[in-house]
This record gives sequence, C-alpha cells and structure tokens, in this order.
Amino acid sequence: MAIDWFPLWLSLRVAVVSTALALGFGLWLAYVLANREFRGKDVLDAAVSLPLVLPPTVLGYYLLVLVGRASPLGRTWEAIFGSPLVFTGTAAVLAALLHSLPLLVKSTRAALESVDRNYERAARTMGASEWKLFWRVTLPLAWRSILAAVVLAFARALGDFGVTLMVAGNIPGRTQTVAVAIYDAVESGNGAVARVLVLVISAVALVILTVANRLSPKRV
Repeated sequence: MAIDWFPLWLSLRVAVVSTALALGFGLWLAYVLANREFRGKDVLDAAVSLPLVLPPTVLGYYLLVLVGRASPLGRTWEAIFGSPLVFTGTAAVLAALLHSLPLLVKSTRAALESVDRNYERAARTMGASEWKLFWRVTLPLAWRSILAAVVLAFARALGDFGVTLMVAGNIPGRTQTVAVAIYDAVESGNGAVARVLVLVISAVALVILTVANRLSPKRV
C-alpha cells in the first residue's frame, strides 16, 4: 500500500502560513475589540464570529466571489502573476485563514480582557504609551493564553475541508490537503489509505490539543 504524503505536508504548510497571517491580523483585531469602544463594535464582533456558525459551503461561496476570476481581486491577481488565484495553494491558505481567524480572535480577545487592568493603569500613570503598554505589560501577562489560541487556530486550519474544496479544489500534488485526500480515498473505495491518513491526522491533532492545554493558564 503506497501512501502519498503530499497532502499531509501541504496541510502543514498551509496551516503554518495561514496561522501566521491570522496572528498578525487577529492580534490587532482582538486588541481593538478588547480595549476600544466605537460605533459598530457589536456588528464587527458578530462579523468576525460569523465563520464559526456559517456552513463551509457558504464561506466557500463568499471566498469564490471575492477571489474568483470575475472579481476585481481575482483579475488583479491574474494580471500580476499570470494565473488565476483559485485552485492554487494560495487559495488553500485563504480558505484556512477564513476558517481559523475567528477562533484566534475570540480566544485572544478573551485573553486580553482577562489581564488585570490595575497593571495597565499603573503603567499609564508612569507615562507608558499605549504601544509600550501592550508590548511591555499586556502581552507578557497574556502570552500563554494567546499562544494557546494560536495553537488551536493552527489545528483548525489543518483540518479545514469544505472551504478548501470549493476554492482550492482537489488537485493531487497541487492543492489536495489531507482532509480532501481522506474524502477522495473514501469516495474511491481506498479504505486502507483513508484509515492511515485518519490515524495520522488524529495523532497530530491530539498532540496539538495537548500542547494547547498545557499552555492554557492553570487556575488554583
């Protein structure tokens, strides 16, 4: 029984890149939601949470409309790079990003809101700017919870199926992630390959969740 490990390596690469992007944007967004009051905050919070409740096919459709060949973004991408954005590894990264970003933002916001405000007020009275306050006070106090959120976002990105299938497709050796490969193996009656991939991805997910649990702050 020959196992093609490309889907697993592709899934890991996609999860790493999408998690890095989610951390860069999600950390800022979580900070804004946790520390700022503005008109439309509840709407923004609901929009961030929307991918957690919408069916993957709906998310995939939205993403196709956004980056498809008929969209301004899709046409711009094709004009610059000479090929469509959909059905590529980049599309798989976007799908995983859409799937994992809400979880990272919600968890990171909760971590930031759990920081004792007395420390922040004390830093302000000593003249600390908001930038320095975040990096010197808030982040060191919340880093374990934020890192746990990053690990969970990575796990969620690793297991995306529906959105990835719609925008990246199922092209062996190019865009076939491990979740799509398992589906393809079951559909083609290749149960042995499906079982191996299921066991491997389950073991990886178990390790990731164990790490996330160890990173979560322990309450006494």
